Amino acid sequence: MKRHCRFLTLVILAIGTSACIYRIDIQQGNLLEESAIEQAEVGMTKNQIVFLLGTPMVTDSFHEDRWDYTYYLRRGRSREVERRWLIVYFDGDIVSRIEKDVPLDPAS
Repeated sequence: MKRHCRFLTLVILAIGTSACIYRIDIQQGNLLEESAIEQAEVGMTKNQIVFLLGTPMVTDSFHEDRWDYTYYLRRGRSREVERRWLIVYFDGDIVSRIEKDVPLDPAS
């Protein structure tokens, strides 16, 4: 009887603690500082942008004049999602346009 009580206690503890799953925060992409984003401006060179923001997460070989900096964070417990985008367009080696927090089509 004592053995059955011990076994039952262990089973209850195992079931109770298995419900407490730890979910980690998942971060992907380029985490950019607001101050660095504000310093990026039209007229800068590609080298200056790399120095300021780092290497872009996505470089499209079909559109070499566009660099995409993306950031994705999914909070483990709340499952809350944060997405940030920064797209830098170039004309040759010089920045021609910067788009911040551009919403992307989820289907693409």
